[in-house]
Amino acid sequence: MPSFSDPQAAARYHEGPLRQVPGFLGLQQMAHLLLAEHVPEHGHVLVLGAGGGLELKAFADAHPYWRMLGVDPAGPMLALARETLGTRMNHVELLEGYIEDAPATIFDGASCLLTLHFLDIDQRRHTLRELRRRLRPGAPLVVAHHSVPQEPEAKLRWLRRYAAFGEASGIARADAQRAITAIAERLPLLSPEQEVEVLQEAGFKDIELFYAGFTFKGWVAYAA
Repeated sequence: MPSFSDPQAAARYHEGPLRQVPGFLGLQQMAHLLLAEHVPEHGHVLVLGAGGGLELKAFADAHPYWRMLGVDPAGPMLALARETLGTRMNHVELLEGYIEDAPATIFDGASCLLTLHFLDIDQRRHTLRELRRRLRPGAPLVVAHHSVPQEPEAKLRWLRRYAAFGEASGIARADAQRAITAIAERLPLLSPEQEVEVLQEAGFKDIELFYAGFTFKGWVAYAA
């Protein structure tokens, strides 16, 4: 798995999502469109796991008057985000830390892309509850990350499809196979049904699946 605190790994980060996440650019576009259904023109958006700055830039390009707070624990990834954003930094604040380090500001919307699959179920519950505490009632949250069935044969089948996508996108076969071994052994993946339950437990309602790309799933939910 990548070490996001490694400056060299961080510098290569942008190479990964396009080759590893089916429909990555479309995922970003759908995310900001879903947020924009409820976030006003001059709204305030919290982006958790913002390192690299890819979604921050996509959001800022589409909604130049949004104010955004990007939170990430890895300093090298935030340095990459500053580089990625360039002049778009005018409306973005970056914070090195975790969700509990974010100010208790009430945001109009939030996103957390390609991040929650690194957290075990208790950490995920805590993170989602802290996100909920920082959202006004009815505000949207968009999340997307790995989520696969827990039955071993089905889990392996979907991980093999993920590897096949990476290989077809230019990743070496050996690297793709090592990736799915690492994911299976080291990431605390949940099933789609468990994902919905955790969002509900954290105080979100009206949860809808909007994206599915092999092992990746995405939901939009609203602060109750």
